[in-house]
Amino acid sequence: MPKLVTHGAKLECSEGLSPSALSVPAASGTDADEAPAATVMDFQPMVNIASFGRCKALANPEVAAASAAAKGVVTPMPCVPVITAPWSPGASVVTVSEQKALTADSTCRCAWAGSIRVIDPGSDIEAD
Repeated sequence: MPKLVTHGAKLECSEGLSPSALSVPAASGTDADEAPAATVMDFQPMVNIASFGRCKALANPEVAAASAAAKGVVTPMPCVPVITAPWSPGASVVTVSEQKALTADSTCRCAWAGSIRVIDPGSDIEAD
């Protein structure tokens, strides 16, 4: 069974150069291992999901421009995630504030072609 994801969970983007952390507002009201539990709706860029350092995705206009200026050599630029849809799939049974709980097997996508996944859920609690 997948584990419940909480505030401070470690995240990784396939196009980012550094790991990131998930931020979950304390107002969510539900704690798991004394940290706020995340939901599939905790996907807001720079609010819930911080920068992954530098982005290497050529779909990112800044990376494309810098790489073109470097004669085609991929030139990573600062990461500013652009996430337009919730995490998926989330827990099938467990909810937090009437939303599906976020589980360690969930992913979300960045508009610049990155796939974001949980590498450390921050909790040992199984959800489902």
